[in-house]
Amino acid sequence: MRTIGVGLIGYGLGGRAFHAPYVEATPGMALRAVVSRDAVKVRADRPGMRVVPDVTALLAEPGIDLVIVSSPDALHAEHAIAALAAGRHVLVDKPFATSLADARELAAAAEASGRMLTVFHNRRWDADFLTLRRLIAEGRLGEIVHLESRFDRWRPALATTWKDARAGGSWLDLGPHLVDQALVLFGRPDAITADIATLRDGAPAPDYFHATLRYPNRRVILQSSKLVADHTLRFAVHGTRASWIKHGTDMQEAGTVAGLPPVGADWGRDPQPGLLTPGDPGAVPVTVPNSRGDYRLFWHALAAAIRGDGPNPVPPAEALTVMEVLDAGLRSASQHRTVTL
Repeated sequence: MRTIGVGLIGYGLGGRAFHAPYVEATPGMALRAVVSRDAVKVRADRPGMRVVPDVTALLAEPGIDLVIVSSPDALHAEHAIAALAAGRHVLVDKPFATSLADARELAAAAEASGRMLTVFHNRRWDADFLTLRRLIAEGRLGEIVHLESRFDRWRPALATTWKDARAGGSWLDLGPHLVDQALVLFGRPDAITADIATLRDGAPAPDYFHATLRYPNRRVILQSSKLVADHTLRFAVHGTRASWIKHGTDMQEAGTVAGLPPVGADWGRDPQPGLLTPGDPGAVPVTVPNSRGDYRLFWHALAAAIRGDGPNPVPPAEALTVMEVLDAGLRSASQHRTVTL
């Protein structure tokens, strides 16, 4: 099995916690070079790693089959298109791009290049989301009529990083995760009504959103705020047979941020079960053990797809639909109206 050589653009939170550890844990992949202005930081985690100053230098490196774009959002399209033009497969961190036009250009560049382009919608492999998919598949909830999906935080102090001032704010930061999960469950909505706002005094970009995805017989609420002291609620799902409430977040991010390698049979286990409340009279609520989350499944699928042994885990068409919903949400919020998709 030929090793897939990987080059990583960027070594912030994404590169350090979401990409490099998983490349190193994936059989048949090898991280061969990192683009960073801080070689000391990279080598403190990965002694001996080759560090190059820019994307041009990375694309001149031999033995790079896959380029991971984990640079600041505004550079995603530029860096990904350059890598595709150089004949590399590309994984782009979310958001796919900062505009729908750039996302479409990027997808077209991938098609023209004949290389594979995928997007890191890793939250498809969260423990809580996999548990929800299992409950739906088993019919325990009935038909879903109302779903709330939340990524709230308690961050009253303003940060000084580019991420806190990114274009679109939280909607283009956390919104891609929540939108993608909704599309995986229910497909493209008919319309969206979004409220995107800046609630913290002096915040440079929106830090709150509340979006309603409208389907014929259901409503999906996507919510995030950085001023929620009690921010443990993750899902509240109501169906024609039962409700399921889940608190707590998937543990995989915290694990790799703490420096733990994503290995072992216990990786991705969520110890906080959700509560299922049947609608039958007299029925007793029961705790539901979580499925095990596993971002490694994305990476294994990616390696297989590059070798021609399986499908792209997140095809550009699916990422484009996410971008269409995000774009419609921005228009809905700015125009104070419901936008049809």
